[in-house]
Amino acid sequence: MHQRQILANLLRSCSKNLTLDKGLKSHGAVLRMGFACDLMLNNDLINMYGKCGKIGSAYDVFEKMPERNVVSWTALMCAYLQNGNAQKCLSVFCQMGASDSKPNEFTFSTSLKASGALGIVEYGMQIHGLCAKSGFETVIVVGNSIVDMYAKCGRIAEATLMFEAMAVKNLITWNTMIAGYTVEENGKRALLLFREMQEQGEVPDEFTFTSALKACSGLGAVQQGSQMHAFIITRGFTYDAQTMVAGALVDLYVKCRRLFEARRVFEQIKQKNIISWSSLILGFAQEGDLEEAMNLFKRLRVNARHKLDGFVLSSLIGVFADFALVGQGKQIHALSTKIPSGLDISVANSILDMYLKCGDPDESERLFNEMPAKNVISWTVMITGYGKHGLGGEAVRLFNKMRSDNIEPDSVAYLAVLSACSHSRLIKEGQEIFSRLCNDRRLKPKVEHYACMVDLLGRAGRLEEAKNLIMNMPLKPNIEIWQTLLSACRIHGGIELAREVGEIILRLDGDNTVNYVLLSNIFADAGNWKEGERLRKLVKIKGLKKEAGRSWVEVDKEVHFFYNGDDSHPLTEKIHEVLKEMEKRMKAEMGYVPGLRFALHDVEDESKAESLRVHSEKLAIGLALVHGRLEEKKIIRIFKNLRVCGDCHLFIKGLSKVLKVVFLVRDANRFHKFEDGLCSCGDFW
Repeated sequence: MHQRQILANLLRSCSKNLTLDKGLKSHGAVLRMGFACDLMLNNDLINMYGKCGKIGSAYDVFEKMPERNVVSWTALMCAYLQNGNAQKCLSVFCQMGASDSKPNEFTFSTSLKASGALGIVEYGMQIHGLCAKSGFETVIVVGNSIVDMYAKCGRIAEATLMFEAMAVKNLITWNTMIAGYTVEENGKRALLLFREMQEQGEVPDEFTFTSALKACSGLGAVQQGSQMHAFIITRGFTYDAQTMVAGALVDLYVKCRRLFEARRVFEQIKQKNIISWSSLILGFAQEGDLEEAMNLFKRLRVNARHKLDGFVLSSLIGVFADFALVGQGKQIHALSTKIPSGLDISVANSILDMYLKCGDPDESERLFNEMPAKNVISWTVMITGYGKHGLGGEAVRLFNKMRSDNIEPDSVAYLAVLSACSHSRLIKEGQEIFSRLCNDRRLKPKVEHYACMVDLLGRAGRLEEAKNLIMNMPLKPNIEIWQTLLSACRIHGGIELAREVGEIILRLDGDNTVNYVLLSNIFADAGNWKEGERLRKLVKIKGLKKEAGRSWVEVDKEVHFFYNGDDSHPLTEKIHEVLKEMEKRMKAEMGYVPGLRFALHDVEDESKAESLRVHSEKLAIGLALVHGRLEEKKIIRIFKNLRVCGDCHLFIKGLSKVLKVVFLVRDANRFHKFEDGLCSCGDFW
């Protein structure tokens, strides 16, 4: 009996420390010493192999056991669950039902966790019913698992009912419920519960703080998060050693755009994890401080302890895609080919998206064709990219090929191809695809799909038809679909319909500057200065602010940002000189006249021309022209956070003809390829 206990202690030590080599030797000793049929030792062996990730060995031990008890079944279930096979865990639970062993609280808890991991609430509800019938529902470990299962299955109301019905709660109960509310993006309820648990005398641990800080992040509640930070420090909680809490603090400050505080917390962390690194890097990148983001990324790569996972790679590539930094994007692409996580399909999809957003559809197409495995996201990324580049025919072709390759399109894929048809004015193709969506039993058209059809009809000048589609659709119209129709009115000068739609929009969303600006411009274009002026005054009275236009260009591997009227660049004087020179050439060679109707209407024409010259996209182009010899430039890439303005569109068209240079401009809506005085958008920008 003494030897038996020594072996049991050895196996339990191996399970705790994950020492498989010692576990294998201990298993050999069990067999040599005649304990092959010992129930307790076999249960310990199953547990040891499961913890060490050798699920096949755990199953072999289980299969050879002459007798089994509830611990045996539960140990095998845990082994499968811990190794990511929740379905097999539940299968073992079902097999156990046909045996003589009856489940205990740990069996039920494990099966409930498996249901939560699968996200299948029906399984969990059946097990909940068994717990209630057998009296285990009142056992705290089972009750906690029921709450957790419902929360993970997105059934927060049922989780709340179970939580409130529990007569006895412990810290795990509170943590589970707070985490559930946080995941459901109900941060206010999570923080109320955080306060309530302390009033009940429960002391928060690292899991509590992590969830509560995430709740603050979701709400953008930096003040509450800062108070929690102070609370953590005053309580003597060593958050600098608790990477979960520290990571949540970094994430909070990053999401609240408090990068100084985020950096200070980050540097205090003794054991930095990959999540903290990526959160801070993305924070600096999203604030436009790309130099600091890249410096942090270089530090991360030097730190050999941290392995770049697929999530971090995809996130970084996403930043470079959003800012159209093709040089940095290519560096990450090269890096991804050298590390295991670079093979993840999510990383490949991000690389496709990056090349498309950087204006290189040919490279994206080459990589897409070489991908060993594709999912619906891969196809959708390509279809979206083709649409943004005005290649509607290619987008439709790829959509049809996806279906012929037995990849079922989801609602996002349908949205991508309908948007592509809209950008390329493919009315027949768009109508056919929309009809196919309406007849698809798996999916139902959403407002966004109807908005694409409204845009498609609107661009074709079929304004009344577009309006009737909105009025007769089975869904409630949202603000975006009315804005789509209003934009179509701007293109085709439908002033009366614009007035009608404008009234609807201002009733629905009277605090959005964009709505006033678009409507004001429509009236101004029609010569109705009085109505346009009334709307601009309304904006001032309401104190509304328009999002600042920002453009950027990459020159000699350095990114330069410009705002409208920006004079902070050291080469501002030269930029203005070259822009004036270009205007003179365009006037002399092709009779170019600035689009003064796109400027402010209450100033002199000369001032209007000056105001148009300092638009952010023109300043970015000016810098590109200042650098280098024009004859060496094949293509100039410019990027803008908003839609390119009408005058700038006219200016760049003329510039492409005079200079014989291709300009590729990506705005918030699409790509514009300006070549020899023409734009790929057909002037329907």
